[in-house]
Amino acid sequence: MNRILLIMFCALFAVGLQAQDVIVPISTKSNLMLLHPSREGRLNTVYFGEPLQNEAEYKDVASQFNLRDNNAGIYNAAYTSAGTWNLVEPAIEVVQSDGNTSLELKYVSHTQEKTDDNAMLTVINLEDALYQFEVKLFYKAWTDENVIEQWTEIEHNQKKAVVLKKFASANLFFTGNDFYLTTYGNEWAKEMQRNEEKLTRGIKSIDSKLGTRAYLLQSPNFILSLDNEAAENTGTVVLGQLAWSSNFRYDFEIDSHDNLRFIAGINPFASEYTLQPGETFKTPSLVYVVSHKGTGEASRNLHSWARDYRVLDGNGERLTLLNNWEATYFDFDENKITALFKDAKSLGVDLFLLDDGWFANKYPRNSDNAGLGDWQENKAKLPNGIGHLVSEATKEGIKFGIWIEPEMVNPKSELYENHLDWVIRQPERPEKYFRNQLVLDLSNPEVQDFVFGIVDKLFTDSPELAFIKWDCNSVIYNAHSAYLEKKNIPQTHLYIEYTKGLYKVMERVREKYPEVPIMMCSGGGGRGDYELFKYFTEFWPSDDTDPLERVFMQWNYSYFFPSIVTDCHVTDWSKLPLKYRVDVASMGKLGFDIVAHELNEKDLQFAQEAVQNYNSFKDVVWHGDLYRLVNPYENNFAALMYVSKDKSRAVVFNYLVNFRYMETASRLPVKFAGLDGNKKYTVKELNVYPGARSRIDSTKTYSGDFLMKVGVNPNMSQRNASVILEVNEVK
Repeated sequence: MNRILLIMFCALFAVGLQAQDVIVPISTKSNLMLLHPSREGRLNTVYFGEPLQNEAEYKDVASQFNLRDNNAGIYNAAYTSAGTWNLVEPAIEVVQSDGNTSLELKYVSHTQEKTDDNAMLTVINLEDALYQFEVKLFYKAWTDENVIEQWTEIEHNQKKAVVLKKFASANLFFTGNDFYLTTYGNEWAKEMQRNEEKLTRGIKSIDSKLGTRAYLLQSPNFILSLDNEAAENTGTVVLGQLAWSSNFRYDFEIDSHDNLRFIAGINPFASEYTLQPGETFKTPSLVYVVSHKGTGEASRNLHSWARDYRVLDGNGERLTLLNNWEATYFDFDENKITALFKDAKSLGVDLFLLDDGWFANKYPRNSDNAGLGDWQENKAKLPNGIGHLVSEATKEGIKFGIWIEPEMVNPKSELYENHLDWVIRQPERPEKYFRNQLVLDLSNPEVQDFVFGIVDKLFTDSPELAFIKWDCNSVIYNAHSAYLEKKNIPQTHLYIEYTKGLYKVMERVREKYPEVPIMMCSGGGGRGDYELFKYFTEFWPSDDTDPLERVFMQWNYSYFFPSIVTDCHVTDWSKLPLKYRVDVASMGKLGFDIVAHELNEKDLQFAQEAVQNYNSFKDVVWHGDLYRLVNPYENNFAALMYVSKDKSRAVVFNYLVNFRYMETASRLPVKFAGLDGNKKYTVKELNVYPGARSRIDSTKTYSGDFLMKVGVNPNMSQRNASVILEVNEVK
């Protein structure tokens, strides 16, 4: 027996000595993370910062850390486990099959593989040999964009199930003098409300527990700044989000050495997961970009990554549209809708979108309290069906799209009457409604078939259908699944299995209909993550379409999302002039929610010309590089600039945001960015209202150097509160 123990000790000692020679680099063009096992085999983060010129010195970095697992080794663990040596917030917490709550993960091996010319995938194997428990840490690094996608896979080979109580996607460690965190609180119609704070000793947690409409109260987007407050063009920043369409949790912990630990993953709230032997649990990805030159570079790189690698058809086109919702709400019929086709044609947009209210017969969808779940055309409103509308739109020279909310159900519906077991609800408790509806149980494969069938039938019946708006208005109350109960699966799996079920549906949709554009909507900004963007082409950021509020919202969203995914509509929410409303909506994917034939002559002429102008520069907005020039939180106006990749064209948006008496924008010029200093450019004002005269001399030629160091005054005032400038290279 003593001989066996001696052999085991010698083997472990040899592994420990071997592990000390290991350095695992996670590198991009402008950032380097180094991971290193301690003498005890525990994987630690020993460096996060700008790249080192000499790779031979990577091991010297590790020597600067105390490799024994005292407090330093506790804090900088690359994936902190609970129940043994750890005294801080863990990344993973389990109950072993025998009831033991300890976990001791040691480095075993790692692999690195180039997945293409720009990306490296690193996989690190950790193991608790005592319990045959394995964790794989995945780091996918995109070199040019400085983007890292990080996730974890967990499995075991015990004879019985293990309970996962916490299972983070990532566990990061940063050294620095100070740390600043920017997060974004949400409410309906008040999305992306910025909160910036200096982190102090202790734990700051950000989370969501809402299930489906997960971001109703809290956005998953964050900016972490090291040493100084986040700035546009200077400093080390990390921007990112958990790519997960449900409950999330972030823990930002300043340790006793005043360094920062950051743990991100699925919120363990009501989500203990019973992992069977041989089963693999894969966490969602933490997606983040690192820049040592401020938030401007960081967001431009994140946008490029999103367009090239994540967003469906990220480098493609989008459809401008006219939506009927704010024109008709539920009160419409076939004749009223076909009449609006002429408005779409008159404006010059690509598509007409029919919103909520077109379905259900026994319980007609004439308000939001009935019909949801009964996806047959309402015969009273649409006697000739959706196919007729598609045909009529085609005759008018426009495309046709439609709204659905397939994950939800009204209690007043045939679906509810016939399939109560498909509904998430506590059978012995009073039902709690959100917008008079409940959530269908997508953990159930039959419900997944039903939801896919809604989409499939629409396209089967009307092959020329060109667009879908996919809504999701309700959170999950009274979380309980009749399906999971029937299958003897713990109810704590519901939030996770629901989300996996949604992804399965979207995979089926995209397998059969790979190209149709689909808008992600969730009562406004209740959804918007880089996992769903694998399946959706765009998203609806807020039901608040007041253009003044949208300037601030779209400014904040611009840190995380390229403009090609941000749907911006012109509506009657505001008393500000139509020009201001259109100009604000033009910095994303343009749409309209107005009654065009009721516009006066000049407004209609302006809208038509603005759509033509938008079509001339939309490629720059959708695919160009964004430069935030003037911050509306610090000034009376906002200025943003999109520059084409070849620096031959640019579009500059300027918006007055303070309408108090006698307030104007700065009388100083706005300095441009991103141009070629050696090229010559002209500057022309677009979207000039009929009868008005631009104060910009479009015949004058400027060097790029002049435009970036001196700039151009957009000459804004309360009479001319928005100015769009087109910058073109002189060939």
